[in-house]
Order: sequence, then structure tokens, then C-alpha cells
Amino acid sequence: MEQSFDTKRVIIGPEGFKKVVDISVPKRVNLPTGYIETDKIAQISPGGSFFANDVEYYVFPCDIFDYVMHFLKRHTQIVYPKDGAYILMRLDIHPGKRVGEAGTGSGAFTIYLSMAVGPEGKVYTYEQREEFYKMAVKNIKNFSKFDNVVMHNKSIVEGIEEKDLDAFFLDIREPEEAISAVREALKPAGHLGILVPTTNQVAETLTALQAHRFYVSEVVEIMMRQYKPVPERLRPDDRMIGHTAYMIFARKIL
Repeated sequence: MEQSFDTKRVIIGPEGFKKVVDISVPKRVNLPTGYIETDKIAQISPGGSFFANDVEYYVFPCDIFDYVMHFLKRHTQIVYPKDGAYILMRLDIHPGKRVGEAGTGSGAFTIYLSMAVGPEGKVYTYEQREEFYKMAVKNIKNFSKFDNVVMHNKSIVEGIEEKDLDAFFLDIREPEEAISAVREALKPAGHLGILVPTTNQVAETLTALQAHRFYVSEVVEIMMRQYKPVPERLRPDDRMIGHTAYMIFARKIL
């Protein structure tokens, strides 16, 4: 039997059309120029194509980017890939690491972390709101390749159960209130990454980091502009994702 992450396919068509479907669920998939059944998609080799009313569509295995951006169910804002990849490198996250996270939200970044630490690592994630927690459980189970995520339905302000963590990532409304608990959970020199949407939150968080003996290495915002992939008229897209969040990176000092 295929694992759940292996049953997702990405259909790509004209004028930027993209849809992620689960081929294990029998259904009709509507397209701009027709439709196709999921059992027919399952018969198409990875990288293959099919036609609907003389228009060609391509079929690819679903990767983590397309799952998060085009399939994952969410009630919350997610960590965008342009920020997520930078956070993983900045927190020095690689196979075998033990990493903490709060809040889980819809579980998008939890999946990134799970993939990054691999089967020998662990991700411990905290989400206070029960409805977000339940959705995240489903989203993570639906795509994770490794059984390496431990989920808690509680606020980390009440305390973090794990100790000597290599890194911690905070994406909560008032991160300054959680700095003390995170410090207790991190090993010496452990990495901390914090994501906030506004500048006043950055200032409040920096004050808390200084008070709790963290070395702040960077405050950064990442912009990204995409281009239309047409050789004859190569130019930027008409619209771009501007501000998504500010990121603060720090390390625990003795």
C-alpha cells in the first residue's frame, strides 16, 4: 500500500493552472478544458501527460512545496517557503536534530521540520488551540514521510516538556512571553528562530531576548519576485508576495 504522501499528484495546465489531487480517492477532477478521473491519473507515469479537449496537462508527484501551497487545509497563516528554507538553514537543522516548535498552526512548517531532521531526529510541536491542533494532526499525517513528530495540545507558557533541544522555532502571537520557557528547553548555544508580522512585536521580542541572555544574530525580512518563464517575453510577474513576516534569530548564552 502506498503511504499517504505517495498518493498525491500535481496536475499542471495552461495559464498557470495547478491542482493537487489524491489519487487514492475516486473522484472527477475538473480542468479548465474538461475533466479527468483520479484512477486515470494513477495510470500516468511521473512526468507524463494527458490531453483534455486538445489541451495538454502534465502530471508530477506532489512535493512538499505543492502540498503546502496547494493542498494543505489551513485556518491560519503559514510559514511561506521563501521564509521556511531560510529558517531551516539559520537554525542549523539537519538529520538527527531535536527541534521544538510553537505554535503548530496548520502544521505546514512542522512538515518542513519533520523532513529536515529525518527518521533519526525529532520534532516537538506545541499548539494551544484545539481546532488548530486537530487540523494539524491530519495535515501532518497526510504527508509526513517519518514518524518523528510529537504533538502537544497546550501552551508552552505552561512549560516545555523536552530539554536539551538543538533548536526552537516560535510562531505565536506574543513570543516575548515564551522566551523564558524556551531558554529552559534549549541546550547551551542552542538556536532560536522567531517569526512575527509587525515591527512593534520585533521590538518587544528583542527586549525579552536581551533580558533572558540570548545573543541576537539577525533580524531579517525576505522579499521574493517571480518571473514569467516565457523566453520571448521574459519579465517579472504582475504581482508579487511582499511582506510576509520578520524573522529574529538568536542563540542561548550562559
